[in-house]
Amino acid sequence: MPEPVHDAAQRLVVAPSELVLGGQRSGKSRRAEMLARAWLKQSPDHGAVLIATAQPWDDEMRGRIQRHRRDRAQRMPAMQTIEEPLALADAIAQHGRADTLVVVDCLTLWLTNLLMPHSSQGAAPVQPAMSAEYAWRDALVRAIENSAGPVVLVSNEIGLGVIPVGPEVRHFVDALGHLNQHMAQVCTRVTLMAAGLPLMLKDVA
Repeated sequence: MPEPVHDAAQRLVVAPSELVLGGQRSGKSRRAEMLARAWLKQSPDHGAVLIATAQPWDDEMRGRIQRHRRDRAQRMPAMQTIEEPLALADAIAQHGRADTLVVVDCLTLWLTNLLMPHSSQGAAPVQPAMSAEYAWRDALVRAIENSAGPVVLVSNEIGLGVIPVGPEVRHFVDALGHLNQHMAQVCTRVTLMAAGLPLMLKDVA
């Protein structure tokens, strides 16, 4: 029988920073919520903030976002939700206090917003200069390193499938792989999720 979520959360130790990787429906967001729940249980003075990076590009995405909002409100009523699709480093800096755990869900959509912005006119996205990508990444690294409270980053591991078709998609896969590597270097813990189970790749907390 699966272990109750609240029992598992009570035994979780929150690291100063954790990168949670995995594929679709691997349990990434659930682990992030469990870490937030464990943090909130540690002290009545603790708070938790979710920084959501998704944007409502179409009707299906709008419905998905609404469902996530509703489900989170039921599962985690004590966690505040901030929607910030672009200025992620600024949002972490603003909310990363000593008594507050920050969850970013997720880096994949954030990078999508930056590299492949949605256009209602159907125009092809303009690929930013490599220097801009470095600036976004470096600002995020600084925000994590300077955060007074714990930070949990959720990101997709998409480099295990078939080779993507098209230069824009290949560029995105490469950029996300490089971003995940840099986040893994700066975070004190890295967890890979598969079928709802965590595999610890790094833990220096």
